Order: sequence, then structure tokens, then C-alpha cells
Amino acid sequence: MEAVEPTAGWLALGLAILIPFIIIGLAVAVLEIVAIWFVFVKAGEPGWAVLIPIYNYLVMIKIAGKPWWFILLMLIPVVNIVIAVLVLHGISTNFGKDAGFTIGLIFLGFIFFPILGFDKSQFTGDKSAFA
Repeated sequence: MEAVEPTAGWLALGLAILIPFIIIGLAVAVLEIVAIWFVFVKAGEPGWAVLIPIYNYLVMIKIAGKPWWFILLMLIPVVNIVIAVLVLHGISTNFGKDAGFTIGLIFLGFIFFPILGFDKSQFTGDKSAFA
């Protein structure tokens, strides 16, 4: 039995299926970046911080009102999941949201971060624990 070589038709079909997923994925990523940028600005932090790896999580920890050393706990497997939940809960409560909104941030962050970034909620938290 001879091996079947891919033809231009198969490649075109593959691209036709793949390109919409790439475009949708990029659109969701850009929306998420813009939404978190707005969350940072609403909390009095620089919006560009969302673009810097690790530093963006330090800013999130600060907005959540948690101490800076939470970033070190993020290096420990399994503990990092608990810390991420605590940080997301701190962010949601500091914007006047409840535990249900925290659950939304955990499981559907690509929907709930834009809600948090674009709604009328105000930052009411205290960032002094970060120091």
C-alpha cells in the first residue's frame, strides 16, 4: 500500500479550518489584555503593566491587597492554585463584587475580566498590605 501524499486541497482545507480559530483566539487575547489594562487603570496602577510577565501578577497581587511575597508562593505547585484564587477573590472584593463574581473570574475569566474592566465599579480596596 502506497503512502498518500498531502495535496494542495488538503492543505487549503486545513488552513480554512485553522485560520478562523487563530483569528478568534487573537481577538479574545486582545480583549483580555485591554480589559485587564482597564482594571489596572481603575485601581490606580499603570495599564502597560499587563504586558510585562511576572510584573503583571505583582500588580494583580497589589490590587488584591495581598502581600508581595505571594508571588513566591506562586512557585510552589498546588499552592499556586490556592494563591491565584485568593488573589482573584481579593480583586473582585476590592471592586465591590461578591464571591460569585470570583467564581466567574476563576472559570470564565475571559468574560468576567471585561465585565470588571468596562463596568462602572470603582476600586475601594487598600493596597497597603503589599509593602
